[in-house]
Amino acid sequence: MLAPAVDTDSVIEALRIEGFRQMSPARKFALVSALTKNVRQLALAGIRSRHPGIGEREAMLRLAAMSVDPATLLKAFGWDPEHAGP
Repeated sequence: MLAPAVDTDSVIEALRIEGFRQMSPARKFALVSALTKNVRQLALAGIRSRHPGIGEREAMLRLAAMSVDPATLLKAFGWDPEHAGP
């Protein structure tokens, strides 16, 4: 079930929910995929703004560190986010 939007009129909210109900699974997947891509791009932009000058590998590792535990990163990539510098 969708969480109600607290800043949206109830009539508009009902239309939003009905729109999701009428969407095909493929369309829902496409929307989730696009949103995921956008969130990833925003996260990478934030990482790069906090760590100017880092390379692509470190940026991707820092992105992974947002959802993967440090022990796994160390084992898989030989990279420890706690000792990677500021």
